[in-house]
Amino acid sequence: MNGGADLGGMQGFGPVIDDGDGPHFHGDWEKRVMAMVVALGACGQWNIDISRHARESLPPADYLTFSYYRIWLEGVEKLLLDRGMITPQERDGQMRIPAIPVRGTLEADKVWQALHSLSGSAERPASSDPAFAQGAQVRTANIHPESHTRLPRYARARTGTVTKILGHHVYPDSAGNGLGDDPKWLYQVRFTARELFGPDRNPHDSVTLDLWEPHLEQA
Repeated sequence: MNGGADLGGMQGFGPVIDDGDGPHFHGDWEKRVMAMVVALGACGQWNIDISRHARESLPPADYLTFSYYRIWLEGVEKLLLDRGMITPQERDGQMRIPAIPVRGTLEADKVWQALHSLSGSAERPASSDPAFAQGAQVRTANIHPESHTRLPRYARARTGTVTKILGHHVYPDSAGNGLGDDPKWLYQVRFTARELFGPDRNPHDSVTLDLWEPHLEQA
C-alpha cells in the first residue's frame, strides 16, 4: 500500500542522523516492546510479513511522528486486538479475559536459539525455473494495491538489471495479506538513480532492490 512508510525518493523529511555507537534503546520501555514483539511472534498468530504490514499500515500522521519502537508497539497492539488476544478494555487495564490457545510460546532460555535458527528461513523449494537470468533487463509493475506489497512506490514502472537470483522465497505480497506463503523467485535488481529519480541525478549512483518475480516483466 502507499502508506506513510513508503518514503523512498521523498524529500523534505530532514537528514538521517547516525548516532554512531549510541545506545540500541533509548528507554527501558523500548527493550520491553522489542521483547514483547519477538515473544508474541512465537504464538503463531501471524508471520513476519503480517507483522510488518501492521506497522506500515498505521495512519501516515502517526507513522511519521511516532518513534521507531512506538510504531512497533502500535503495530503489535493492532494484531492482538484483531485476533482477539486482548480486548480494548483489557488494553486499558479495565478487565482481563481468558488467554486464547496459541501454537507455541518462547521460553527465555530458547530466545538465542530461536533468533539464530535457520528454521525461520523464508526460502522454499522451487517448483519452476526462474523467468529471468542474471543480466536480464526487467521492468517493474505499475501497481498500487491497498494491501501489503514489497514493491516500493518510487521503483514502480522502472527499468533495471537483474544482478543476482536470490532463490525461491515466501512472497510477502501474499503472506503479508494472510493468503499463504505462495513462494516465488526472488531477484536482486539494480536501477540507476537517473532511472528512478530523473536525469539530474548522479550518473554513477544506483539503487539495488530485492524484488519477487510477480513484480517484474521483461523489458
